[in-house]
Amino acid sequence: MFFYGRKEVLLKVEVDLERSYKFCNSGQQYKGVPIIAANMDTVGTFEMAKALAKHGLFTTIHKHYSVEAWKEFITQNLDIVENVAISSGSGPGDFDKLKAITEAIPQINYICLDVANGYSEHFVSFVRQVRKAFPSFTIMAGNVVTGEMVEELILSGADIIKVGIGPGSVCTTRKKTGVGYPQLSAVIECADAAHGLGGHIISDGGCSCPGDVAKAFGAGADFVMIGGMFAGHDQSGGDITEKNGRKVKSFYGMSSATAMKMYHGGVAEYRASEGKSVEVPYKGDVEQTVLDILGGLRSACTYTGASKLKELPRRTTFIRVTQQWNQTFQNEVSQ
Repeated sequence: MFFYGRKEVLLKVEVDLERSYKFCNSGQQYKGVPIIAANMDTVGTFEMAKALAKHGLFTTIHKHYSVEAWKEFITQNLDIVENVAISSGSGPGDFDKLKAITEAIPQINYICLDVANGYSEHFVSFVRQVRKAFPSFTIMAGNVVTGEMVEELILSGADIIKVGIGPGSVCTTRKKTGVGYPQLSAVIECADAAHGLGGHIISDGGCSCPGDVAKAFGAGADFVMIGGMFAGHDQSGGDITEKNGRKVKSFYGMSSATAMKMYHGGVAEYRASEGKSVEVPYKGDVEQTVLDILGGLRSACTYTGASKLKELPRRTTFIRVTQQWNQTFQNEVSQ
């Protein structure tokens, strides 16, 4: 919740949503609107990347495209290479595929290393391996939720840390495992840790409306990653079906039984799925959703007196709304 005092009134059209960053390990420069489509196969598609790049947004392409598909895509879309990242896990064969894609399309500069649990020594070692093999690439890595692990991953070679365990709309990690961390608190704490080392963070998960995106930036996130809000569009993955006279599209977590059956033959006996499959309303072209998010973000900046997105964290105060506070407010209103 934003609290604001008297400030100079700004026009929404005057708000600058672009950010410029220099990354601590790769040394690369970034400039764009720091909103990222998640690397889920129902969201992080080539079609989504083309649509979002028109507005300066970024897409982490899901890891299930072949090397040949990547080559064809980049050949036809060289103008958006600065707005996409290659995604990879840390399992058997992932490093070899990552190397094959980067060799086939040397224009790409971003790598997203994505695992459900970024706290393993194996993952830290994998980040170091990727940094050594790709010294000039900007590396995104996660997911984690504590400042100590953010610092370790940055010191191991990552430039941008993905923050979030359990907040996604189709993630069931908190219910299945009891493990997680409130997303706003995680962003505030992890941003502070990353910025102390010259690193950056992505707030990954928990945004269901433009106001949530604004809050993530207000909390100190350098980038905000979106999954569910980008699901259900023409550019999204998933099948369109008709249910009760309305068109819907499938959307599922990458640790769901649906995804594991699709890519791994099913859920292994030793584990539980940590995602769910849902049907979301078919939303047509993603253009209107993008404009809605950007418009809401500009409005948040004008309410708080921030002429640039960069200023939003300094203009933001969060108020904890407890059940008692809410009841007191309702009583005052009724009187």
